[in-house]
Amino acid sequence: GELTASIAQLTEEITELTKQVADTAGAVAKATDIRETEKAKNAATVKDAQEAQTAVAQALSVLKDFYDRAAEAIAFVQKPALGAPETFSAPYTGMGSESGGVIGMLEVIQSDFARLEAETESSEQEAGKAFDRFTAESAQDKAVKSTQLDHREKTRTKKKGDLQDTNKDLKATQGELDAALTYYDKLKPSCVDA
Repeated sequence: GELTASIAQLTEEITELTKQVADTAGAVAKATDIRETEKAKNAATVKDAQEAQTAVAQALSVLKDFYDRAAEAIAFVQKPALGAPETFSAPYTGMGSESGGVIGMLEVIQSDFARLEAETESSEQEAGKAFDRFTAESAQDKAVKSTQLDHREKTRTKKKGDLQDTNKDLKATQGELDAALTYYDKLKPSCVDA
């Protein structure tokens, strides 16, 4: 009756808690895989951005050096001749950053890579924090449910023992009742005849 219903209820709760603990473990495993992939991708992006910034900085250095030397050479060669137009009065300095040319474009590219690096590092930190919060909450949830599961399993085991004891008592009582009825049946004729 009541014990059997209680055991069935506990069995149902144990099954559900076991499923929830397994689901939590599965979600953590999946999140861990996703996080490791994301972390590796972010690390590669940061590394690529750093290498690109170094390469662009080297290119800028080479170009600036080239333009400086070219300006000196042109200044040396371009002495204003008598009667020369005014456009030749200043040496040509190439496509420097003032005109936005190649150097300006490379500086923009360099800043884009620096921004990509910073944004990726920031995103990585936030993703790491979110993952840590998720795993901490999952661990706490798992611990609570595991404790509930353990409690319900112990309660079910006790109730199963109680049910066995009750069934034994019931059989013993039934045996005593059967013996008393048999004895009553034997005594009945002598009581009725008298």
